[in-house]
Amino acid sequence: MATDGHDWRNIHEGLEIPTESYSDQPYIVRTDDGAWLCVMTTGAGIEGQSGQHVVSLRSEDRGLTWAAPVALEPADGPEASYAVLLKVPGGRVYAFYNHNTDNVRQVQADNPPFADGYCRRVDSLGHYVCKYSDDHGRTWSASRYDIPVRAMAIDRNNADGGRLKYFWNVGKPFIHEGAAYVSLHKVGGFGAGFFTSSEGVLLRSEGLLTASDPAHIDWETLPEGDCGLRTPAAGGGTVAEEQSYSILSDGSFYVVYRTIDGHPTCSYSRDGGRTWSAPEYETFADGRVMKHPRAANFAWRCGNGKLLYWMHNHGGRFVHRANGYEDRNPVWLCAGEEVAGPEGHVIRWSQPEIVLYDDDPFIRMSYPDLVEEDGALYLTETQKDKARVHAIDAIFLQKIWGQFEACETTREGLVTEWSGTGPAQVPAPDLPMFLRRDSSRHDYGRMDLRAGISLELDLQLSSTAAGQVLLDNRGADGRGLCLQTTARGTIEIVLNDGRNQTYWDCDAGLLAADRSQHVGVVIDGGPRVISFIVDGALCDGGSQRQFGWGRFSPHLREVNGSAQWRIGAGVQLARVYDRALMTSEIIANYRSCRAT
Repeated sequence: MATDGHDWRNIHEGLEIPTESYSDQPYIVRTDDGAWLCVMTTGAGIEGQSGQHVVSLRSEDRGLTWAAPVALEPADGPEASYAVLLKVPGGRVYAFYNHNTDNVRQVQADNPPFADGYCRRVDSLGHYVCKYSDDHGRTWSASRYDIPVRAMAIDRNNADGGRLKYFWNVGKPFIHEGAAYVSLHKVGGFGAGFFTSSEGVLLRSEGLLTASDPAHIDWETLPEGDCGLRTPAAGGGTVAEEQSYSILSDGSFYVVYRTIDGHPTCSYSRDGGRTWSAPEYETFADGRVMKHPRAANFAWRCGNGKLLYWMHNHGGRFVHRANGYEDRNPVWLCAGEEVAGPEGHVIRWSQPEIVLYDDDPFIRMSYPDLVEEDGALYLTETQKDKARVHAIDAIFLQKIWGQFEACETTREGLVTEWSGTGPAQVPAPDLPMFLRRDSSRHDYGRMDLRAGISLELDLQLSSTAAGQVLLDNRGADGRGLCLQTTARGTIEIVLNDGRNQTYWDCDAGLLAADRSQHVGVVIDGGPRVISFIVDGALCDGGSQRQFGWGRFSPHLREVNGSAQWRIGAGVQLARVYDRALMTSEIIANYRSCRAT
């Protein structure tokens, strides 16, 4: 992924969208005059503080430069937050957002965590409103228009008995069969984790698409009945929020959303959002349940008819200290494609690839948007401080979209290839360094080369006993790398540069005796992530651990050891690459091995 220290996946390689300080939900529509119109929640403070308001910006060069922000609401007015955009067929653009119109300054909440029983963060309640622009976002209507939202049980049961509604939205609106659909996330109360319960609804309007006066438009709240989209009935938690909708080619609606259960939830509607299939935890195409924390997970249908899905690929659950919101770095993308299901089209999802990261693992990238123009795809994201635009590498897209069919051996970057019956020894060429001294700096400090290494084994072990060395280039001083079996019944990698040593292993329960197995290990020096792919499946930690992938030391310099690779008994094929392969490439290699 990286060349000379540059990696397009590093968020600092992106183009910054100017904001005041706090920045959230940098969402973009292409206007009819060809510009990108971005709407964003911003403010001089941090999320939830007074002064939070909505602005829009225009770019005529795909995010290279931006015109001055235009405020839809003033910074000295009531909180205005969490805007999304919809362009209707006539070219008018609507912005929908929360507005604390009544200037409510506190709301009843759980004690604890709120010591006096009141929450004074008031950006997720009040009125859902819209403004419109008829000049491609240069100016906005002077009036704002309230959108009526039907009360449901979650509203009537809140601390205000439904007289004041609690809600917000991050889901993008869409148009289907002559009607506009706008997402909304209803909230039941405030307490540990901020929102203690939530569920998703859609606001539907036919008149919005053609009306000149938004004050005289009818709206209905879907789904029918007294509750919105929730978590699975068996074992799901009370949080079901940040619904992201896609329209499939047969007219079905697909939705995916976050929970506090450690998994994302999905559902399908075959009748325009009036009813939905029983919510289920989302799965990969191989049937494994996806893992995801309390973070935005969005799906987008692209111009080629396929989909992309933003997620974080670990099972972060709600705990009081972390609230389930942690570890949104790195970002992973899955590719999706429609397949026939018993009641209509459904989506099968590929295994994920790392698409964005920051060197600081505490930085959290979220609330993305996907923009498509002239065949190129761009992601936006924010860390609540800076918002950026990122072009997605075309080769990356080609490989992830081809993951379901790819069945050829990757040769690019291959520096060692051996086949036979181990044990054996082969020459070990130099592997790339992860770090070196930067002679262009006055202090001769560190240069991060963002290099990578990948290992691939095809093997048949006679036992899974611990201590079997499968691939090893370590010298007498321990420098180098080693793949070996462990007492947990796993394969472990050891990385050592004489100063630092890192361990990580595959998921438990995968290693077996007396059958052929394929193991890929990717050491990715961009995000500093080690991942295992066993028999074509990326390890995700299963039920034993939160993460299937692990980080290695940012201070690890290299893993060059002796002049020989020592190949262990039971190994039938060994490959070493001087770059980080994509998961999709390892899967293709696995299929190629099994096809021969």
